[in-house]
Amino acid sequence: MNDLVTIAIPTYNRADIFLRDVISAALGQTWKNIEVLVGDNASPDNTTEVVSEFNDPRLTYIRHKTNIGANGNFNALLDTARGKWFFLFHDDDMIDRDFIESCIRIAKHDTNFGFIRTGVRAIDAKGKILKERPNNISSDIREDFYLSWFNAQTGLYLCNTLFNTKHLKEIGGFRSLHNLLEDNYALVKLLEKWDHGVIVDIKASYRYTYNQRTYKVPVKAWCEDFLGLLDLIVSQCDPARKNKIRNSGRQFFGGLCMRRANALASPIKRFFARILIASYFGPRFLLQKFKTPRQ
Repeated sequence: MNDLVTIAIPTYNRADIFLRDVISAALGQTWKNIEVLVGDNASPDNTTEVVSEFNDPRLTYIRHKTNIGANGNFNALLDTARGKWFFLFHDDDMIDRDFIESCIRIAKHDTNFGFIRTGVRAIDAKGKILKERPNNISSDIREDFYLSWFNAQTGLYLCNTLFNTKHLKEIGGFRSLHNLLEDNYALVKLLEKWDHGVIVDIKASYRYTYNQRTYKVPVKAWCEDFLGLLDLIVSQCDPARKNKIRNSGRQFFGGLCMRRANALASPIKRFFARILIASYFGPRFLLQKFKTPRQ
């Protein structure tokens, strides 16, 4: 069996930055049975012209009449997908040529997998490798999966995750309270019902930039999405391990919120953000010192 894989590229205003490279990486996969969907969120630039440069019957261009938001674009592409497997490929990320093939090889056409993940690397705007993280999951037990994430043994990103299309649709696609962690919510919901495939090797890259939505969204919204995610995680866990999972999760997610607070230019706003984070994730964050924001 030669499973069809949908590679969905949501894009907005990136025609002359990374879009050509991303489409080329999708079409250049060693796994040839793919459909590539480019979902253009009403970009005002020349995205249409860039996509038209590619003459490949596997490529479909979908241009929305109005901007339906990032999350709306994600789910619109999922609704359109025909593949057994679904890969949401951000328009500034990158994957190795054998990313899809490596995932399919692990799956062995097993529909019991909710998702399959590889190791991941961070790259800068020019593609320089900043850090690498193999996918080191300590065991197949759900609680150990989460602890591996909280202990930085593995990284959860869209660029290193291949989803089972049917199962992803069954859990409602990509959604969270503020649609900031919709990919993580999807993984947690899938993990509740289905197994997951593990590839240790690094096969994908996420673009580490400082002008992305991570640092533009209010810290309160991040806190609420992270806390909701933690509640969902704890609800799945063995009662004997719930406290450990919750405490580890509070430290991990609180730390991620602190990074967002660190990026605030105003010292006053950083001070109140710290108080807010402590109210969600514990008083330990009142004692942490703020680092100088990255420029």
